[in-house]
Order: sequence, then structure tokens, then C-alpha cells
Amino acid sequence: MSFQEKNIAVSLVNFSLILVYLLIRLLQMAASETFTESNDFRLWIITIIAAIVVTVAATIFTHIVSAIIEAIKTGEKEPKLEKTADERDKLIDLRGTSLAYSVSSGGALIAMLTFVFGQPPLVMFTLLIFFGLVAQIVGDATRLLLYRRGF
Repeated sequence: MSFQEKNIAVSLVNFSLILVYLLIRLLQMAASETFTESNDFRLWIITIIAAIVVTVAATIFTHIVSAIIEAIKTGEKEPKLEKTADERDKLIDLRGTSLAYSVSSGGALIAMLTFVFGQPPLVMFTLLIFFGLVAQIVGDATRLLLYRRGF
């Protein structure tokens, strides 16, 4: 796996796990009728902090493990890790970002429509966070697929 593929895979796994956590907590709150502002705000804060902290920590951990494995393979003390991005990498990133923005925009439209149709603002903002996570996952999956395809 290349340097970029490892980063994308880590991000994809992290955001998938965070999305699963968010959905489970939302379903629990809906089932127990505790979908209130204070509970939902707490869930948003946990989700946002987890997205930042877990992604940074997992990325650093992945780089360290990759460097250790590369050092063991090559026998060098300081292995060379390919961190450069060429035009192909930039194009793949651009396509993934474009698709992520499209999903996010569609999600924002759906969230706004729920508000228009009489749902409370709490539902709208929760859907915005949900579609933000989904957009990140779709963008990462697209990037990983394009790298695997060899595009």
C-alpha cells in the first residue's frame, strides 16, 4: 500500500466507526425518547472531538508502524517513506473531494427540507452532521477505489 492509500484507509475506518457510533446513539435516544437538545449536543461534541482526535492519533500510529515495518524489511535505520504527491494523486484527491462535496450538498438539501416540512431544528442539525460523516466516507472510499484501480 502506498503512503496515500494508508492515510485514506485509516480515515475511512475511523469515520466509518464514528458514523456507526453516531447511528447507534441516535437510535438509542429515539427508542428511549431522550432525543433532547442537551443529549444531542453532547453527542455532537463527542462525534466532532472523536473525529479529530482519533483520526490524528490513528494516522500517527499508522505512520510509526509503517516506518517500523519498512525498517525491518530493508534493514535501514531511517527508511525512506514515499510522501510525495504527483498529478495522479492530486487528481484522485480532487475526484474524491468533488464527490464528497456533492454528497454533503445533497445532505444539506435534505436537512433543510426536514426543517421546511416542520421538523425541529435539532433534526436538521443532526442530519447535517450525519451527512458530513457520510460525505467523508464516500470521498475516502472513492479515493481508495481509484488508487486500487490504478487510475
